[in-house]
Amino acid sequence: MNRKQWVALAAGVASLALSSAAYATATAAEAARLGQDLTSVGATAAGNSDGTIPAWIGGKNFDDTIKNQTPTTLEALRQQFEAVRAKSPGDFDALLKYLDSFTLADYPQISKQIDSIIAKLPKDQADLATKQRAEIGGGGKFEAPQFIITKDNLAKYSDHLTAGQKAMFAKYPDYKMIVYPTVRSAFFPDQIYQATIKNATSASLKGTDDVEGAVLGFPFPIPKTGAEVIWNHKMRYRGSAVRRYNNQAIVKSDGSYKITKLVEDVKFKYSNLKEANPGTKILLYYLSEVLSPPRVAGQLILVHESSGSGGSGRDAWIYNPGLGRVNRAPDVGYDNPYIGTDGEQFNDQVDEFNGALDRYDWKLLGKKDMYIAYDSFLINAPLIKYKDIIRPGHINQNLARYELHRVWVVDATLKAGLRHQFKRRTFYVDEDSWAIAAVDDYDNRDQLWKVQEAQLITVPFVPTVTGIPEIIYDLQSGRYFITALQNEDKISDFKIDFKDDYFSPNNLNHKSQTK
Repeated sequence: MNRKQWVALAAGVASLALSSAAYATATAAEAARLGQDLTSVGATAAGNSDGTIPAWIGGKNFDDTIKNQTPTTLEALRQQFEAVRAKSPGDFDALLKYLDSFTLADYPQISKQIDSIIAKLPKDQADLATKQRAEIGGGGKFEAPQFIITKDNLAKYSDHLTAGQKAMFAKYPDYKMIVYPTVRSAFFPDQIYQATIKNATSASLKGTDDVEGAVLGFPFPIPKTGAEVIWNHKMRYRGSAVRRYNNQAIVKSDGSYKITKLVEDVKFKYSNLKEANPGTKILLYYLSEVLSPPRVAGQLILVHESSGSGGSGRDAWIYNPGLGRVNRAPDVGYDNPYIGTDGEQFNDQVDEFNGALDRYDWKLLGKKDMYIAYDSFLINAPLIKYKDIIRPGHINQNLARYELHRVWVVDATLKAGLRHQFKRRTFYVDEDSWAIAAVDDYDNRDQLWKVQEAQLITVPFVPTVTGIPEIIYDLQSGRYFITALQNEDKISDFKIDFKDDYFSPNNLNHKSQTK
């Protein structure tokens, strides 16, 4: 072997070592800041210098009545709202009339109209609804909007807007963002805080997809790379298990749509407070069933999501009633279209981003103060129907609540020689919860193509922060996809338990035979 060959070999070995090396963990001095000037999950505890972002308050915003709500009590409240609607439809029509012509001057009347509807509930449930509105929905001094961003004053706020938000203003003249006072009420169980602090000095990321040394909590509260930020999102606490009644729709440019209904069962293995899973590489088990419309009803998808190098980070199986059998599904990942979305949602856009990171180079750009959808109570309230949310071009922005929050900004660029329909993606990740709030997706011509937005809300009875609903706007077709709608369906069961074998391929076979 000549000298040039030796040099080439040495360079290749060095490159391989670099690509597989584990990124450094936080130092002891850095980790000591957690629970001090940083929250236990790594956010800056203090507000910003001009006071537009306040200090973090976390669970202090919620009393025990709200924290201890169950799916049963919440479902009873939802059904009572439906009963009031049936008796007094005019009250709801009046609320929507105010909301459809929203101005800052209208807001006191909107607030009074909501109060009048709540007052018609039975007393105990009226008290609960009032508490929910005040604590979850940024009520009281946080309830009144501060200002409205429109295309006419866009330049004033441009530095705090994503590229996707600016594109929405450019495409839709009626697009607006109603900005409210910021409430930093994200919080998690104490066990998650304690585990996260330990993970700070023990967890590492090998390559882009192999997390080592993390147990239960956020793996990287003091991230050094963009990939670590995304893994915090993927491994965040969302409860130990849930049965979610998910309603979603593809909305055409003229505003027409049909609702698809699914039941989604999830068991979170990594962040599970009910069982010990130290060192597990399994992140979660997922099983969904399509209930309607009839042409796709009965489809079943089973997913085992994992951490580790190689593959797409998941194993998947699918049952299609038309074929009548269960098959392995090697393409449930990356930019393969998610079933039933007509290509408007790729598999790795579920939950804003999921699956393997290996096709991209990840760059951490730092933190920035940005307007993101947050404390989105009204758009999720049983006061509102899907027809009130869904509009041509975009959702009814009068129902969306925006606040100024610090976000981590991460850029993902497609690696040379690898394939994905998104050449570049920019992620905006809430510092208080590690939930992805927004994503800008660029096509292979470097044109902004899709705009993702999660309407983040603190769910104090889990507790976690999640996006409900989530929207993917297609700037090229004028269509959009909306998922995680819940206003007209059962409350998700966040108290449910599943055994692991419920998510086995054998059980999927059994379920398919009962269809």
